[in-house]
Amino acid sequence: MKCAFVTVGTTSFDDLIACVSAPDSLQKIESLGYNRLILQIGRGTVVPEPFSTESFTLDVYRYKDSLKEDIRKADLVISHAGAGSCLEALEKGKPLVVVINEKLMNNHQLELAKQLHKEGHLFYCTCSMWRDLLRNTWNGWEIPRKVLASWK
Repeated sequence: MKCAFVTVGTTSFDDLIACVSAPDSLQKIESLGYNRLILQIGRGTVVPEPFSTESFTLDVYRYKDSLKEDIRKADLVISHAGAGSCLEALEKGKPLVVVINEKLMNNHQLELAKQLHKEGHLFYCTCSMWRDLLRNTWNGWEIPRKVLASWK
């Protein structure tokens, strides 16, 4: 079972949860071969309804003592740009897509994501770019060598 894991850490990032759990996003994620999507929604007010079909499962929770097990099991991590979440996924060698919260003032998340992307560790986008990333870019990414090496 191929699994994608979405985390917002201890914050709320309703825009990320809403865009990833939108029906068209779920369909695209499934079409890319993922059978399971786990959403860690933190303090958010957007709470998608978990469901399970023969071919796809959506699981949703707020918090766990540790995200290590979900990250370990994930084939892809989609995360807010919190340093802790990024480093935890990268330390486990997981492919990482960071979604920037454009509503934050003094957006240190963007700076971190840009630098880690520049060094070849991850991909990043905003919620407004998410659907384009899924629709147009995902299958054709030129994967940086460091990321590709960590996927093996």
